[in-house]
Amino acid sequence: MAAVYDEIEIEDLTFLPEEQMFTYPCPCGDRFEILLDDMLDGENIAVCPSCSLMIDVIYEPEDLAEFCQQVGMDNSGSIGITA
Repeated sequence: MAAVYDEIEIEDLTFLPEEQMFTYPCPCGDRFEILLDDMLDGENIAVCPSCSLMIDVIYEPEDLAEFCQQVGMDNSGSIGITA
């Protein structure tokens, strides 16, 4: 596996509920991206679509609960149906 550029705490990322994605500024001018679904599956590497840099996102699985609530899904990744 390639080396990561940096390790970033989940609290330092920006969550975009409409895209269900976390982002973080990349030195190239674009942004690192990682999907909430990927994080629920245990993924922790966010990549920049414009360059080869990657960051390691530091989080615990329970940290994702609040973001799941924002988009209406349970922690398993299933979309919740509300009455």
